[in-house]
Amino acid sequence: MRIYNTLTRKKEEFVPIDKNNVRMYSCGPTVYDYFHIGNARPFIVFDTMRRYLEYIGYKVTFVQNFTDIDDKMIKRANAEGTTVKELGERFIEEYYKDAAAIGVHKATIHPKATENINAIIDTVKKLVDNGYAYNRDGNVYFATKKFKDYGKLSKQPLEELEVGARIDVTEDKDDPMDFALWKAKKPNEPFWASPWGEGRPGWHIECSAMANKYLGETIDIHSGGQDLIFPHHENEIAQSECANCKPFANYWMHNGYINIDGKKMSKSLGNFFTVRDILKEYDGEIIRFFMLSAHYRSPINFADTLMEQAKSAVERVYTCIENLEFLSENAAETGFDTELKAKLDECRGKFKAAMDDDLNTADAIAAIFDIVYIANTEITSDSGKEATEYALSLIRELGEVLGLFVKKQDNSIDAEVEELIEKRQAARAAKDWATADAIRDKLKEMNIILKDTPDGVKWSVAK
Repeated sequence: MRIYNTLTRKKEEFVPIDKNNVRMYSCGPTVYDYFHIGNARPFIVFDTMRRYLEYIGYKVTFVQNFTDIDDKMIKRANAEGTTVKELGERFIEEYYKDAAAIGVHKATIHPKATENINAIIDTVKKLVDNGYAYNRDGNVYFATKKFKDYGKLSKQPLEELEVGARIDVTEDKDDPMDFALWKAKKPNEPFWASPWGEGRPGWHIECSAMANKYLGETIDIHSGGQDLIFPHHENEIAQSECANCKPFANYWMHNGYINIDGKKMSKSLGNFFTVRDILKEYDGEIIRFFMLSAHYRSPINFADTLMEQAKSAVERVYTCIENLEFLSENAAETGFDTELKAKLDECRGKFKAAMDDDLNTADAIAAIFDIVYIANTEITSDSGKEATEYALSLIRELGEVLGLFVKKQDNSIDAEVEELIEKRQAARAAKDWATADAIRDKLKEMNIILKDTPDGVKWSVAK
């Protein structure tokens, strides 16, 4: 597999440090609100990366943190008259609900910043001891200019990064580019004891400390949104490499931005949407399909017309699955045409080639639609049970990698519908048209559509 590495600006062969266990860290949410559609993209993309690595045989230790201490959290908790801890716990639970709705699996480990204060303090102490950080009245800052490689991820010289840098009136930094590792206690803020006095961690240090604690001093993959390249990930590299004197991450992956109807998402423009909002209009699988229908590094435009297209595409695959399930129930036990099997296997090969090429989910989805086309045009009940079941299992196998096309119908509904259809067929055979019509009307009320085919009566749920 080849991955585009933001650090080197080129595609590189993926070679993990330990061939038996890929160590992957992805930046998680700051839990002061429901996560928005822009957050959803990295959650979906890097969940898919993890799924694919597992599909091709790797064990993956996947860490995604929760930032549960932050200026925004303190501000909202104080406004609501609650504690930062209570606010964080509430929105962590809401995160899990919305993440599950869009098919995002739980990480191997979901560390919270507030539960890793000792690890954070230990990392800051290393930086102070190594001469890369300094204390100013309980505020500890990283001395950016002492790290000669600062800017290597964003590919900007320190001189250019300094443009726009400033020192807040509350800060006593040696240089505008220096950033806080530990913040001295302020009124109405949570705090912890430290060698520099009571206070709380800065944002950047949290991820460095947790990645080191749960994955080691050098990890395989670090991922997140493009907006995190600078300053967050740049600062993570500086902290981690100055604390441990080792490379921090071998591969850096960043997804592109999301625009809303061609414009940058912004609360001031009124086009700011949480996933919770969008789930009121669209199933989570539609959101996931939409996100994966473009290459993860490309910008993507969120619009109702595109969501409707995604909805139609997903429905087309499920219609194919329903057709194959129906054919499989009625197909004879015949041999599997070798030419047909070869065509289906070729689709699997295309899928894998796309995913191996820097997680090209757009082309991977196209390979699944190739299977759908073959199923719709070449597979009938005469193709045999083995052929229908093979095509069906292949769609599900590849769909599972993407977190798509794996929903099953409610079997209790299936049984009830099948029983009503049998009664209707018996009534028709007995020329009891009144009973047959009454059963059809009842099925219609259940939103069930009947279709007579050469292989028997087929039913589906109206879209």
